[in-house]
Amino acid sequence: MDRVGNDGICGYEDIYDGIYNGMPANQLGVEGWRKPWSGGNGGSCVEAKRLNDGRVALRQSTDPDGPALIYSNHEITTFILGAKAGEADFLLG
Repeated sequence: MDRVGNDGICGYEDIYDGIYNGMPANQLGVEGWRKPWSGGNGGSCVEAKRLNDGRVALRQSTDPDGPALIYSNHEITTFILGAKAGEADFLLG
């Protein structure tokens, strides 16, 4: 998924309410993080948090202070629907 800001430049990120792509995940608070994709992987999971404006933040559970990836509702919906349709199967071993 290419990220395009309002200026049409790929990679440009808008900042809303001080929340931006790559910000330290711990600045988003400790409440609300969930591990929808956890499994038998030794505790290394992707955690997701729905933000108040509908965007979704993702972080690595083993690095909760590391960067958060921020996705719009449309972006995360497109990703999940695509994964369910098999479009991400190439990532499987």
